[in-house]
Amino acid sequence: MTLEIITSDSLAPLRHGFFTRRGGASSGVFSGLNCGRGSSDQSEIVNINRARVAEAMGVEADHLLGVHQVHSATAIPVTGPLTDAPKADGLVTATPGVAISVLTADCQPVLFADAKAGVIGAAHAGWRGALDGVLAATVAAMEDLGARRDNIHAVIGPSISQAAYEVGPEFFEDFLAEDPDFARFFAGGKDDRMMFDLPAFGLHCLRDAGVGHAEWTRHCTYADPTRFYSYRRATHAREADYGRLIAAIRL
Repeated sequence: MTLEIITSDSLAPLRHGFFTRRGGASSGVFSGLNCGRGSSDQSEIVNINRARVAEAMGVEADHLLGVHQVHSATAIPVTGPLTDAPKADGLVTATPGVAISVLTADCQPVLFADAKAGVIGAAHAGWRGALDGVLAATVAAMEDLGARRDNIHAVIGPSISQAAYEVGPEFFEDFLAEDPDFARFFAGGKDDRMMFDLPAFGLHCLRDAGVGHAEWTRHCTYADPTRFYSYRRATHAREADYGRLIAAIRL
């Protein structure tokens, strides 16, 4: 099966993609293109999957760069192969010939580009990272490399949608403590539960950071098991583990 790659005209002409789970070598609960080295999938199979992504991006396998994601607000610059993945949730580069990537399974994968300046970025933005400012941090790191905020295009890839993201009152209070206006990203659920709109919050953060264009591809990871991995869906199904989707961009 060939790889399925979701792209956006907003990031053209740069090579980029939000890869679905189709076209991979993994089996079982990981069936498909699992690119997560932190999963319990066989490491050699994950490496095969990552090599397929690198080939699609037109780079060597060791030039498909990623970080050790920790739900932080840290974004770092990279220029070449990393011996040890640093702890961060955003990475930026102005170096041609390397692809920067993030892994997700419900959280937001966000790809950034200032094609005019030749600066790109990628961020992993779950609710914690987004609330703490990882998207703004990624934009600032791009700016340090010569990008202009108003020239940056940012695209949120497949993420969990509001219809599938039920949260409790403590979660709601965390957001209201930051800004009471954040109540607009929640809808009522059953009893004391709320439904959180993560992509809408991500778009708010991007626009608040001053990017020239921001969009969501409007794919829900939870709702489409044939195309996407989902941490929450795997949890509800009591599965032992789950795969990780990859999103990548290069100059």
